[in-house]
Amino acid sequence: MPVLGLHVVIALFFAVHAVRSGQDRYWLFILFVFPLLGSVVYAIAVWLPELRYSHGGRQLVQGARRLLDPARELRAAQEAFDTATTTDNRVRLADALVEAGRPAEAVPHYRDALRGIHADDPDTQVRLTRALLESGQAGQARQLLDGLIQRRPDFRSPAGHLIYARAVAEEGDRAKARNEFDTLVGYFSGFEARARYAEVLDGWGESEAAMRLREESLQQARRLPAHSRRMNREWLRRLERIGAR
Repeated sequence: MPVLGLHVVIALFFAVHAVRSGQDRYWLFILFVFPLLGSVVYAIAVWLPELRYSHGGRQLVQGARRLLDPARELRAAQEAFDTATTTDNRVRLADALVEAGRPAEAVPHYRDALRGIHADDPDTQVRLTRALLESGQAGQARQLLDGLIQRRPDFRSPAGHLIYARAVAEEGDRAKARNEFDTLVGYFSGFEARARYAEVLDGWGESEAAMRLREESLQQARRLPAHSRRMNREWLRRLERIGAR
């Protein structure tokens, strides 16, 4: 009986999806007359393909792939680079190395990509600064970003701004770091900037300010849809750990 009840609940879920997404009404007949078989058919025919091509669905699929096979993208990037040593493949390999927790190995690839006609590419320079920062070279990351700001004052990169704030904080320039993080929190999409700022404040011994930012951020997250919270899961967990250490 409990199994039958679960089938009905799943069928109801898909029935609601069918109505909200404007599917043909015969799906409701199939789902309610054959709840188990109908749910399987609906999931394969409608729900999974739709999920695959939605932004949230792509994030979910990518997250599942990373969880099941975290080295998959690194292997694919290495194979592509071994096949053709193009600039795009080199940058892809460097990105994969950073995501795999090997930023020091990514640095020379980014530097090689910034040669010739690509020497002034600001996006690749930002990628390089992240690799430098995460391999313990905060000073070089900041210096590179200072140069980029001077050469390209019109260039805007939230990711680069966050890297700059982190680099300044690691160098010990608290006043500058506070100013950069305060600006970031006001416009940065997602919760990474908030989580990193709270961690920096906590590391400075400013536990009250860190907890205030933590509570404000978690309260804001509770008002978000479930898929948005899933996309920010890592940063919300890091916020939750503030004050628990």
